[in-house]
Amino acid sequence: MSKPSNASLVPWLGAALILILLDQFTKILIVGYYQLGEGQAVTSFFNVVRAHNTGAAFSFLAGAAGWQRWLFTAIGVGAAGLIIWMLRAHAGQRLFSFALACILGGAIGNVLDRVRLGYVVDFLDFHVAGWHFPAFNVADSAITIGAACLILDELLRVRRAR
Repeated sequence: MSKPSNASLVPWLGAALILILLDQFTKILIVGYYQLGEGQAVTSFFNVVRAHNTGAAFSFLAGAAGWQRWLFTAIGVGAAGLIIWMLRAHAGQRLFSFALACILGGAIGNVLDRVRLGYVVDFLDFHVAGWHFPAFNVADSAITIGAACLILDELLRVRRAR
C-alpha cells in the first residue's frame, strides 16, 4: 500500500504550497474588496464577510493583550517543522502525507497572516436560523480536511492490522 520510506516529500510540499497560495490569494481578494465587518449574502446559509481573528480556532484568546499573536505564530512554526520531519519519514504513505500537507499548508497560511497583519483574515460565514458558525478561511478548511484525513488514515491502519 505505501511506498518505501525513501519516497519524495516534494509532491507533498508542493501540495502545501498550492494551499498556501490559494489561501493567501483569497485573503488578498477579501481585503481588497471588503472593509472589516462588511459582507455579502451568497445563499440563504452562506455569506462572504471580512473578519479579523487575533485568536485561534473559534477566536480562542482573541481578547488577550497581543501576546497570543506570537504564541500562535510559534505554535504554527513548530507544527510546520514537525510536519516536515514527519513527511520526510512517511512520504510514501499517501493518505497520511496528504493529511500532513493540508495541515502544513493551512498552518503556514495562518502564520503568514499573523506575522504580516497581527491577525488572521477570515471570510467564510455559514449560518442557519440566525446562528452563525465562526467565520473561517481556506487555511482553516485545509487544516480541518487534514485532521479528518488523519483520523481516516488511523482507522484504516487499525482495520488493516486486524
